Amino acid sequence: MKISEWYLNNTFDHKQFQVRDLLKLKKEKNLKISLCFPTLNEGKTIGNILGIIKKEIYEQGPVDEVVIIDSDSMDRTVDIVKEKGFEVFEHSRIFPVVGSHRGKGEAPWKSLFVLKGDIVVWCDSDIKNFHSCFIYGLLGPLLLRDDISFVKGFYQRPLKMNGSYMKGEGGRVAELLVRPLLNYHYPQFGKIFQPLSGEYAGRREVFESIPFFTGYGVESGMLIDVYEKFGLESIAQVNIKGRVHRNQPLSALSRMAFGILQAISKKLEFYGKVKIMSRPNKTYNQIDYINKEYIMAPMLLEEFERPPLIDTKEYRDLRRNLCN
Repeated sequence: MKISEWYLNNTFDHKQFQVRDLLKLKKEKNLKISLCFPTLNEGKTIGNILGIIKKEIYEQGPVDEVVIIDSDSMDRTVDIVKEKGFEVFEHSRIFPVVGSHRGKGEAPWKSLFVLKGDIVVWCDSDIKNFHSCFIYGLLGPLLLRDDISFVKGFYQRPLKMNGSYMKGEGGRVAELLVRPLLNYHYPQFGKIFQPLSGEYAGRREVFESIPFFTGYGVESGMLIDVYEKFGLESIAQVNIKGRVHRNQPLSALSRMAFGILQAISKKLEFYGKVKIMSRPNKTYNQIDYINKEYIMAPMLLEEFERPPLIDTKEYRDLRRNLCN
């Protein structure tokens, strides 16, 4: 499929979908849908998000379960989730026999052990201007078309600087690293607006069949694996308005980029795009300028890769028991 054809056929807007219509499609196709929010110290935003979800999505019926996967939050995140009446799991306590890693990608991988849906939606939990279209927009293409298996959200991302917002200046790691790197090796991704979007959804069998990076490389690795395994035509993207969240400092974005670069490099080598001649360095030298001095702090930043769940005995046994 040509990228221009893909863009015309597989790019949607949330305004194309209504909750009542999606509920009807879900019932007709006899599908169960799970919604998951990974959290880490999101006490300032998770309460508002879950309040909207409960009223406009969960109680209306298009989503069958809402689950929060927490990563040892130190604030009131867990208490707020429980007050809202939703289930919360600590990812380190989900099937501890398979171990636990720190990082953004660990929670989605672990969540599949507890989520029951045929379709799974993941959404970041630090969104300040959350709207229910973030969820029903992602569900729309999957319920409308059986040939679509994976959906990414895209949106305007303002950058807050000196107390004011600069339109379209957010998503710095995506624009400066990920989109150029992917466009260079995968021109098929040239019209995918936001490969690092934390709002995405797909069919369980797709997520079961691909590996997950445990850190910030999870989204880019997932995009490449879905494309290589299922083809561009299985991927869609949806415009879900604007997104305001907690902007990270440049030092944190630098570490994020280092992890993502590891993940993409590993995928490029695996799929024969590049040949890495020496073992990549996993130690990152963080440089900060503090009190008129340069401070260098070396740190080990390694992107681990979880295997496909269908290759994990514990997961296969769990799913077999649920089906019996």
